[in-house]
Amino acid sequence: MEISVKRLLVPTLSNDGQQKKPHAIAYTDWGDLQNPHVVICVHGLTRNCRDFDYLARELQSDCRVISVDVVGRGQSDWLEQAHDYDYYPVYLSDAMSLISHIQAQYRTAITLDWVGISLGGLIGMILAIQPNIPVPINKLVISDIGPLIPAAALKRIADYVGEDIRFNSFEEFKQYMKAISVSFGPLTEEQWDHMAIHSALEYADGSYGFRYDPRISVSFKEREIKDIDLWNQWDQLNVPTLVLRGMASDILSVDTAAQMQVRGAKAKIVELPGIGHAPMLMDAGQMKIVRDFILS
Repeated sequence: MEISVKRLLVPTLSNDGQQKKPHAIAYTDWGDLQNPHVVICVHGLTRNCRDFDYLARELQSDCRVISVDVVGRGQSDWLEQAHDYDYYPVYLSDAMSLISHIQAQYRTAITLDWVGISLGGLIGMILAIQPNIPVPINKLVISDIGPLIPAAALKRIADYVGEDIRFNSFEEFKQYMKAISVSFGPLTEEQWDHMAIHSALEYADGSYGFRYDPRISVSFKEREIKDIDLWNQWDQLNVPTLVLRGMASDILSVDTAAQMQVRGAKAKIVELPGIGHAPMLMDAGQMKIVRDFILS
């Protein structure tokens, strides 16, 4: 089934204080458009909204599911200035614009849940503590990210993010994508195909590359890579939170996950064997965990 992708024009916040032209963010929209239980799904650093097609199919009979391409990824616009990718208020502003846009389609208040993988989880975590959020987040699901991100893991990611590699064929692209994504855990060949199809950008010369702006790596290239410490933000979080952790993850450590259970949101932690960073929420077992938490 071909999924229609919608686009929303949103203001561009600037790292340098200058007025910028708006940019468009793309999103898919599943389920009953009148259903007031809305789940917004947000992908990882270099991924895209179509990673959530499997989960959306599971949830659409009970919820309206919105899956968004973060700016610079998928079918969303690329920012004019590379440094604006390193300005986190851009991501919060886009999310708030989307929430306002969705809420405006209803006559009564929606119930809003947030599902985020990696970067998408971080955005949800910071968004949930904002006093001016248009609709409060009711429940938060985070896949393999937490308030302390080790420098060593960030350096691993920096080794491949933003490398504008071109491939002679789609199959070459897919095999490379699988190789750098092995930590996602066991996926079916159909799921790898699905991810590759929606991650690939075919150029005019017939070569293939990744469907994201290579300049999203600006923070890795121009800053000293250090641990990211967001415990102050986590400690402000008080919404019901589910965290899925890949047991082989180098992003979310055992110690950090343990502290997340007793601090801030006091999250429910589910550990998944045979997976690193990050559980992609395509597996039937993972989807059931998420669905049960959201609908409980």
